[in-house]
Amino acid sequence: MTTDQIILFALFVTVFGLLLWGRFRYDLVAFAALMAGVVLGVVPSDEAFSGFGHPATLIVALVLVVSAGLVNSGAVHLITRTMVDSSRALGGHIATMGAVGGVLSAFMNNVAALALLMPVDIQTSKKAGRPPGLSLMPLSFATILGGMATLIGTPPNIIIASIRGERLGEPFAMFDFAPVGAVTAAVGLLFVALVGWRLIPSTVAEDTADALNEAVYIAELTVPKDSKLIGTRLFELYDDAEKADVAILGLVRNGKRLYGDQRSTRLAAEDALVLQAEPDSLDEFRAAKSLNFAEAAREEKLMAEAEGLSKIEVVVPEDARIDGKTALSVGLNWRRRAVLLGISRKGAAIKSQVRRTTVRAGDILLLLVPKGTEAEVTDWLGCLPLAERGLAVTQTSKMWLAIGLFGAAVAAASLGLIYLPVALGIVVVGYALTRIVPLSELYDHIEWPVVVLLGSMIPLGAALEDSGGTELIAGALVGLTEGLPAWAILAVLMVVTMTLSDILNNTATAIVAAPVGITMAERLGVDPDPFLMAVAVAASCAFLTPIGHKNNTLILGPGGYRFGDYWRMGLPLEIIVVVVSVPAILVFWPLGG
Repeated sequence: MTTDQIILFALFVTVFGLLLWGRFRYDLVAFAALMAGVVLGVVPSDEAFSGFGHPATLIVALVLVVSAGLVNSGAVHLITRTMVDSSRALGGHIATMGAVGGVLSAFMNNVAALALLMPVDIQTSKKAGRPPGLSLMPLSFATILGGMATLIGTPPNIIIASIRGERLGEPFAMFDFAPVGAVTAAVGLLFVALVGWRLIPSTVAEDTADALNEAVYIAELTVPKDSKLIGTRLFELYDDAEKADVAILGLVRNGKRLYGDQRSTRLAAEDALVLQAEPDSLDEFRAAKSLNFAEAAREEKLMAEAEGLSKIEVVVPEDARIDGKTALSVGLNWRRRAVLLGISRKGAAIKSQVRRTTVRAGDILLLLVPKGTEAEVTDWLGCLPLAERGLAVTQTSKMWLAIGLFGAAVAAASLGLIYLPVALGIVVVGYALTRIVPLSELYDHIEWPVVVLLGSMIPLGAALEDSGGTELIAGALVGLTEGLPAWAILAVLMVVTMTLSDILNNTATAIVAAPVGITMAERLGVDPDPFLMAVAVAASCAFLTPIGHKNNTLILGPGGYRFGDYWRMGLPLEIIVVVVSVPAILVFWPLGG
């Protein structure tokens, strides 16, 4: 290997290692690697920021704004209101929600599609009297599968199309992915609806059966200065707590958690009881014992400033403003006049004070906010509401305008009349001019960490290719599969790509794997398109862990899942994807040669 290759492989190994560790956010890791590549001389200085103007980066950003416009106009809600029915049996509900999610995610960002449908699914589960954990994982997998069917459905497809344009002279068109992606998605959805949900561990149903969609929170209530409880031993509250279905976990005094359960400790003014309870139970116990919320002074200030208070439950996605931070450090109270009442974290103990606890992706937060600011606070935090999407005011009068603009752009791009990024750019301009997406909110809908990740990884991927690094990887895979039939070679490439995607960001996986696929095809003397399709399908299908895809992280808390629950349905689904997609690729994209 040359010096440049050694440096680049070291950079990629470091990037993948840090992404797997998860200590630092992926955009920071990628950008730091890009800067290191420039300093070490393996990425030319004049190419360092070329990724930020790359078509793939622009398309990803534009699709997010277009998705917001379709939501704001009420187009998506029209579909969910028409098709969702809580009286359906579980299998029928999963099939319907999966189909809706699959179609939506083919034409909008699949994370946005899940964000829209997750509250609907939770509310439907509540009305039907069943645990949401039985249907949220199938819904997440369905939105991931649906994204494979079009160019704009998932970032890996956008990246692979762009790489094909650079290497082979012409990118994939809007619906080039549909023959393989749609067939694979349809079979995958059938498995999820008929068999897959039955593989979800029974503990998920048991853990959520009683509470349905009510999350159990770790929260704090404080003893007022004039409370009759002062001097009472903690264990004397146990009977009342049990009646309210509240568990007393411990005591905080002077800002420090006291060791042990402190059952015999006498309560003092300003002590904070550490409790585990559902929101309604927490309220019942607070009222019965005349306790205050942990931030009583802030609650009083809110009451004085607002017409009333509202409790909301939100789930924390990756890259939310509060992800990896505390309520105190983001200034939740002084910036947005909101109070964090509790945190629900499935299977993990919370030992510090709630407002000083570092929030993680997948947590559910119970917030106290001034009435009328629910949507504002939720959006500012970068979280998603668990109640049915009623927080944002939709503009139904502009629904058909939004659909028409988007449909015209897709048709024009599909027919080759206009370059896709330009078509999407025109839609964004149209949405801004007609205020379907207010100008003040335009940039809020762009997922900037993904833009930075793409902008950083694309030059690194190009440098790896220019240095001959992808040639080395492709050579190793060709050597490994020597003598095997074409379908087996494609299957090996898919398994390797899928494995990387399960533990790493699928965008980063596609950037590395697509050039490798092209080089493998060139070495074998066959058409590279089947190999690119194999990479596209495999990079999108991350079903084994909650970290493989953002959608899987989003459902972790609301569904009551544990880390090891995903592979039970995810592993057979990944096997089915390989078994179905490889023949489909060979039929629709022959190897030629």
